[in-house]
Amino acid sequence: MKIKLNDKLKYLFIAAPIVFATSCKKDFLNTAPDTALPIEDAFSSPARILSQVNGVYAGIKSGQFYGGRYLIYNDIRGEDFIVNKPNGVTGLDTWRFNVTSGTNEVVNLWGAIYAAINRANLVIEGVNANASILTPAIAKQYIAEAKFSRALCYYSLLQLYAKPYITDNGASLGVPLRLKGEKDLLGNDLKRSTVAEVYTQILKDLNEAEPDLASAIAVTHASRNTAIALKTRVYLSMGNLASVVTEANKIVSATAPFVAPSGNANKLEANIATVFAGSYVGSEALLSLPMADLDAPGTQNQLAYYYNIESAGGNQEFFLNPTGILANAVFASGSTDARKGLTAVVGTNTWLTKFKKPSPYTDYIPVIRYAEVLLNLAEATVVSDPARSIALLTAVRQRSNPGYIFPATDLLPANLKNTILTERRIELLGEGFRSPDVMRLGAGFVAKSGTQGSAPAIPFNTAGYIWPISANEVQNNKLIVQN
Repeated sequence: MKIKLNDKLKYLFIAAPIVFATSCKKDFLNTAPDTALPIEDAFSSPARILSQVNGVYAGIKSGQFYGGRYLIYNDIRGEDFIVNKPNGVTGLDTWRFNVTSGTNEVVNLWGAIYAAINRANLVIEGVNANASILTPAIAKQYIAEAKFSRALCYYSLLQLYAKPYITDNGASLGVPLRLKGEKDLLGNDLKRSTVAEVYTQILKDLNEAEPDLASAIAVTHASRNTAIALKTRVYLSMGNLASVVTEANKIVSATAPFVAPSGNANKLEANIATVFAGSYVGSEALLSLPMADLDAPGTQNQLAYYYNIESAGGNQEFFLNPTGILANAVFASGSTDARKGLTAVVGTNTWLTKFKKPSPYTDYIPVIRYAEVLLNLAEATVVSDPARSIALLTAVRQRSNPGYIFPATDLLPANLKNTILTERRIELLGEGFRSPDVMRLGAGFVAKSGTQGSAPAIPFNTAGYIWPISANEVQNNKLIVQN
């Protein structure tokens, strides 16, 4: 993939430096626009090295990636959203499973993720080469943050551009594993690694990062608990339930109330509305990406723009499918579940209002929440420890609906997993989980329709199930092949 750097490859792009301590950092991503430095100067001082680390997170929070569109694409591929404004710029082809290798979302997301990966690679190499000007602990932490970021990027690529692990234990083609920083255009040609090889690298990065990440740090950075939490997501995608349990046990207490026993005291907020007040950095967040008026996701990338009602500043691009998760009793008239309060009815349609800040749309992006970790662990213990599985499930439900008791039939061994999967759809609605969940379970995408169009059913691993490799990559990488 071509990596374009400023002034004929003589410069690296870095974020403006913000000073932070190892134990507590300000929202460093709320910074001025990027500046350029010559390559030889980019790692010449602690402040400049820090700027490069900040730049890795800035790459991840691009509106074309985790700042908006990655989450949107993964949700609108599922059955819980219906298109209201059929616009090719805002994901219509993704919603109707009609993308090609040259479709904007396919090309732009691929490019944004690999740009973030390259930033991470450059930080790993730059810090290693200039570690003497940092304390050993800070040097290790910076490299660990870059490895965590690289792992998150590669995991994200696999969720759209590769067949799920369950297909053949990862023997299918994955994506090119670029592990060296590109400062010129000489490294374009690289074949695709297998899905299993990419997952192996993801877990290697996370395992190496875990001990060197800060144990307590602002949630706009990856902490030790963040790396552990991401491992529970990765292992769940691989179907490795025993490892989900092993990792989750590090940050989830054995019994309720569930709290991380070390590092940041991660736990569920008492009120779900607190998590979606716009700029959340509390105990439930394991990683949040901050936005600001001068550092917003950019035009037509923003979560609130896609989902929120027009009277609140949204553009009502997609509404909740009345036959999707919205049909669950949680969202029924008279329901006392607090998550119903994260929706709004306008006319005959119901809209998701989790993300509510109007233009320039500065809601913080929830990358990993403690609620997800509890549900990951609940799913992983359905067979091995059903009592604990039910307790974890109940904690998530009762946070939003105190006193709720699941019907006994929902908790029977034959039904418990489906009950947890339904809870995931409710709890994580609009946060980018639906498509990855469908795929890791070996399921198909169901047909959906509305007044503005329809999308066909896409059975497991049939045409359209995954995205093609970006046309730009195919053009510039002689060793790449399509699926």
